[in-house]
Amino acid sequence: MARKTANDEPLAPLTVAVGQEDLLLDRAVQQIVAAARAADEDTDVRDLTPDQLQPGTLAELTSPSLFAERKVVVVRNAQDLSADTVKDVKAYIGSPAEEITLVLLHAGGAKGKGLLDAARKAGAREVACPKMTKAADRLAFVRSEFRALGRSATSEASQALVDAIGSDLRELASAVSQLASDVEGTIDEAVVGRYYTGRAEASSFTVADRAVEGRVADALEALRWSLSTGVAPVLITSALAQGVRAIGKLSSARGGRPADLARELGMPPWKIDRVRQQMRGWTPDGVAVALRAVAEADAGVKGAGDDPEYALEKAVVTVARAARAGGRG
Repeated sequence: MARKTANDEPLAPLTVAVGQEDLLLDRAVQQIVAAARAADEDTDVRDLTPDQLQPGTLAELTSPSLFAERKVVVVRNAQDLSADTVKDVKAYIGSPAEEITLVLLHAGGAKGKGLLDAARKAGAREVACPKMTKAADRLAFVRSEFRALGRSATSEASQALVDAIGSDLRELASAVSQLASDVEGTIDEAVVGRYYTGRAEASSFTVADRAVEGRVADALEALRWSLSTGVAPVLITSALAQGVRAIGKLSSARGGRPADLARELGMPPWKIDRVRQQMRGWTPDGVAVALRAVAEADAGVKGAGDDPEYALEKAVVTVARAARAGGRG
């Protein structure tokens, strides 16, 4: 969960979101943009990477407008800004413009610390977005997601979800949203079990499991069924990516007991056993090919392609064929 400073006004002139958890960083930006557009639906939003914010660019973006339009300027990876651009940003935050909200996303750490210190000294609103490396933090995140959606889930259900999905916060948030949408009443451990270990028609993970096992026909059948029952395509690409990454992690890890590997790789022990069974037939080249295919599909379902369903089918076939490339029968 993102933690905020006492100044919790989303439209403060300057916000710094500090950390490396992409989901929380994106949510910090979304909150500010939503508040700005609630105040003025014509708010101009500029979302920039360091290479797009050259010396002088910020001055152009924040120069007075005849129409006094509200504007949100988002700078991602602010720790990577050039020295000259950092000077521009420091000068601006000393005297910010009206009707403009500047948002700096900073990874934290030593790189670019001077800019972060200057923003804090200027009284910036700060949102902490740290990586959640501890299982307890992820469990607290799941519980907070259910509360935010106004839903009740047992402690056992929340724990089962963390155990089943692992450390990917986006995947955890998507799973909570899916359960909250589909299930009436209190969400318990049995419901989580049905969705994430045995209900093919509702689970993106079933598609991923069949694909990484090299079962082309079964994977395509699960994909079509999932799409027909309303599973979001982005959930499926996320599950595919998680499945292939798990294969890659385990194949490059040293041998050992599941409990030892679980600690090393950040997976629950039961998943180590499962991935071991799935990884027969995989090669390093196959993992690389599969990850590229999933990345292309992810871009496709997020708007880069014309046919999300075709993008998913292509990725599923590529992943399944990569699973068989090393000689799986």
